[in-house]
Amino acid sequence: MDLDPRINQDERVEPIEYKQPIQVGASEFQVTYLGTNLSEQERMAIKQVVLDNSDLFAWHPSDMPGIDPNFLCHKLSISKEARSIAQRRRKAGEERKAAIEVEVGKLLDARFIRELHYTTWLANVVMVRKPNGKWRMCTDYTYLNKACPKDAYPLPNIDRLVDGASGHKFLSFLDAYSGYNQIRMHPQDEEKTAFITETANYCYRVMPFRLKNAGATYQRLMNKTFSNQICRSMEVYVDDMVVNSSDISAHARDLTDIFQALRRHQMRLNPEKCVFGVLGGKFLGFMLSSRGIEANPDKFQAILDMKSPTTLKEVQKLAGRLTSLSRFLPRLAEIAKPILLLLKKTERFKWTQECEGSIQQFKERLSTPPILYSQSVA
Repeated sequence: MDLDPRINQDERVEPIEYKQPIQVGASEFQVTYLGTNLSEQERMAIKQVVLDNSDLFAWHPSDMPGIDPNFLCHKLSISKEARSIAQRRRKAGEERKAAIEVEVGKLLDARFIRELHYTTWLANVVMVRKPNGKWRMCTDYTYLNKACPKDAYPLPNIDRLVDGASGHKFLSFLDAYSGYNQIRMHPQDEEKTAFITETANYCYRVMPFRLKNAGATYQRLMNKTFSNQICRSMEVYVDDMVVNSSDISAHARDLTDIFQALRRHQMRLNPEKCVFGVLGGKFLGFMLSSRGIEANPDKFQAILDMKSPTTLKEVQKLAGRLTSLSRFLPRLAEIAKPILLLLKKTERFKWTQECEGSIQQFKERLSTPPILYSQSVA
C-alpha cells in the first residue's frame, strides 16, 4: 500500500551496490535487503539481527501501533490573530474524482483520517500525477500554514551529518513506514486539518504531509527516539537514517541497539526501503563509503553535460549546481566570479570568454570524480 507522498526521490538514502532480498515476513514476498559485498560470516551476523527484529517491519498501516501521543504528537500553534478559513470546494474532472475516492478509501482503511461534520477550517484536495502515472493526493493547507508561526526547532547541519556518517566500513540505511503518519495529531487540532471532497469532509488523525511544521516535529521525534545513538552510531536528517560502524561486530551491536529504540517507541520500518550491511550509499545527496565522501555522480555529470548558458535562467541553474558541489570545488567563488557577476547585471545577457573559461575549469575538475577522504583513510 503506497501512502508515501514524497515527490523528490533523488535525495533518498540508498545503497550504491547490488542488494539481495531476505525473507522477514510470513510470505516469500515479504522481504528486506542485505548488501552483496558481505562475507558469509558477515552476512549471517547481520541477517540474524534483522530476523530477530522482524516484528519491527510494517507491511500495512494496520501493522503500525503509532508513536505514543504522551511521548510526542503534532500540535498546531495558530496565531491568535488568525481567522479560520473554509475553502470553497473546487471542481474536479471525473478522473480526479475517482482517484480522490480511491485515496480517501485507503486513508480511511488505514485509520489515518475520520469523517467530520462541522468544521471552521477546510482545505481542498489537490491531485498530482506521479511519474508512474498514478495519482498522489495532497491537501492545500495554504491558509492553515499561514496562520501557524514557524517552529524554529533546529535541523541538523548537513555537512556535519555527512562527515559523521562517512569513513565507516559498514552502513545500513533505514526508512520508516509512512513515517509522518506514525505521529498522532493532538486531539484538539485534528479538526483543523479538515479537507473537502465530493461526498464528505474529513480530518487527519495522524500528522499529514504538507503541514508547515511537520518536518520539525519529525526531527524532534528522531532526536528523542535516538538520543543515545545520534553522533555515535547513526546520523538522522528528518526521515533519512543511516547506521555507521567500523566493523561487523560493532554494526550488529549498533543495529540491535537501534532496533531496541524503535521497539521502545513503537516505530515501524518499511522493509522494502531498508538495506543492511552495505559498503557505501547515497545520503543527503552525497555518496558515502569507507574512503570518505564522494560527490553524487549525477550532480557532476549534470554539469559536464551542460552546454554554455545562453540565458540568465540557465546561468542560475549552473550556479545552483556548482553551489551544491561547493565542498568538492576549492576556490569556487573565485573561479566562478565571471559567471556569478552575470546574476547581478541588469543589462543585456552576454556570455563572455571569461565565463567560458570558468565553466571549462569546473568541467575539467569534475571529469575525475572528487573524493573527500576521511581522517582514518588520510
